Amino acid sequence: MSGGRSIDKERKSPRESGEDSEDESEILEESPCGRWLKRREEVEQRDVPGIDCAHLAMDTEEGVEVVWNEVQFSERKNFKAQEDKIQMVFDNLTRLEHPNIVKFHRYWTDTHNDKPRVIFITEYMSCGSLKQFLKRTKRNVKRLPLQAWKRWCTQILSALSYLHGCVPPIVHGNLTCDTIFIQHNGLVKIGSVAPDAIHHHVKTCRENMRNMHLIAPEYGSSQMVTPAMDIYSFGMCALETAALEIQGNGDSGSHVTEDHIVRTVESLEEPRQKDFIYRCINKDPAKRPTARELLFHPLLFEVHSLKLLAAHTLVNTSANISETITDEVCGGSGGAALAWCERGGQRHEISAKDLPHAEKLEKFVEDVKYGIYPLTAYGGARRAASPSERARAAESAPAPPAPRRGRDREWRRVVTVMCSLAPAPAPAPERTLTVLLRMDDKMNRQLTCAVSRRDSAPALAAELVALGFIHEADRERICCLMEESLRNCFGQVPRAPQHVAS
Repeated sequence: MSGGRSIDKERKSPRESGEDSEDESEILEESPCGRWLKRREEVEQRDVPGIDCAHLAMDTEEGVEVVWNEVQFSERKNFKAQEDKIQMVFDNLTRLEHPNIVKFHRYWTDTHNDKPRVIFITEYMSCGSLKQFLKRTKRNVKRLPLQAWKRWCTQILSALSYLHGCVPPIVHGNLTCDTIFIQHNGLVKIGSVAPDAIHHHVKTCRENMRNMHLIAPEYGSSQMVTPAMDIYSFGMCALETAALEIQGNGDSGSHVTEDHIVRTVESLEEPRQKDFIYRCINKDPAKRPTARELLFHPLLFEVHSLKLLAAHTLVNTSANISETITDEVCGGSGGAALAWCERGGQRHEISAKDLPHAEKLEKFVEDVKYGIYPLTAYGGARRAASPSERARAAESAPAPPAPRRGRDREWRRVVTVMCSLAPAPAPAPERTLTVLLRMDDKMNRQLTCAVSRRDSAPALAAELVALGFIHEADRERICCLMEESLRNCFGQVPRAPQHVAS
């Protein structure tokens, strides 16, 4: 997964200078579904192994920029031999859901040429990588404030804890400051998840070894890439972030030695910060803590405030479906009372607008919603289900009707749904049923079909699942809405018997 755009060192890109380049905005290719348009402008990939090229692309449905990544196989027979495994890897990546992981939208394969390609679309991080941010910062600042460093480490560890907690664990394998991205609001996301799974099956090889100091010592001698290797790389990133640079940094072409690393760690002033980093870069992988254990390190651990717990409860509730949460934060648009008391026989009420700094609450809850303040102490108990766990849960649930051949299963959940019936031209006995869906990734979907008195809502809902338009878990909810619309239009309508899970 990719991040910041490449910018010429001596001059700004046309976009940075406020000018638009017709060459860079030229459309080179279109996705099979027509949603994503690949442009000529390239996106900087740096040391992400396996990815041959990355271009800026436009998401025509959402109206935002994304990254079009391409992985090219050297021979068709190699691709055929690994096709099932590659599909499993990419299927798992599309199901990753974490606020501190760059979103992996969709992928497809192109086998029309002699050298097959896997193309995947990822979220575009417009503010660039953490490496670029550190380079800009060290011109004016000698050290990063400890509070900012702790906030970044917490977000990265929250993402690693999610990946390593999957069954089986998902190992990033290429964690560097170049594959960690930062947004203008302080949100940090890790990209290029699981490149190692791509790297071993493609022609691309790692040519630039200047970042070898970021790789765990056991890499190469071990047949498996383990979560402990990610922890070592994280420790080196944490050191580089804390000191803004590692003495003898490989950016200048020089080799970073163990002596350089030790001197950089010892240059830090906070003893707990030194201990934290030394634990991560222990040469013995068995002695390195897990991502979750690091979240409980004395330097990072804190008892969450009631304010933060309340904000997480608010943003995680299923009822919170609005684009802005101002009303929820402020207690409703009517200024309803948050508390009241009786004094001297009179009732005194307090609303959100009467509180100091009430205007900052909305921004705080928005930051929580975006993932800037994760609940680290509850990571184990509240970890989101891994792709494999969700697949097993789907298998154990009541079996939906078999999907038609060539249809993909819908993994997104429906947030809001509207259902309406419009009369068909007379004298036809049918009506036009329209279902408007708002998915959890903010995509809208409109479905229409002709219905008559003989149609049943359960059969229609089951067909939506079979065709890959809705998730199985949303079937009953949408069925009830369609049944109500059919009843209002036709009167009593047939209802097929429902399968009840024991």
